Amino acid sequence: MSELRFESSLSMEEIENNFKDVDFFSGIMDGLQEALAYTKGKAAADTFARKRSLPTINVVEIRTSLEMTQKAFAEMLGVSCRTVEAWESGKSTPTPTAKKLMSLIQGDHSLIQKL
Repeated sequence: MSELRFESSLSMEEIENNFKDVDFFSGIMDGLQEALAYTKGKAAADTFARKRSLPTINVVEIRTSLEMTQKAFAEMLGVSCRTVEAWESGKSTPTPTAKKLMSLIQGDHSLIQKL
């Protein structure tokens, strides 16, 4: 049997930071309790469809890192300029879909060319 290898573009420090607030024991216990509920026919609806937590988004930071105006950023996302203004001023928050899209763009600026 060959040795398993893990390759990542992240440094060990970045990997450790990604997991510093993760309580693995609690996650395992939650999973075992869900499995037990499932076998007893008492599984909660969210056992089957999990929602991922949404990333924290700083709209101003993302937009300025892309060197875009509010108008250009809004057009790229398919929202109004007033929506971007409201997000940036804290008057409203981006929808989950917008948060996910901005998070992806933040991680890979080349994605804006595909939008």
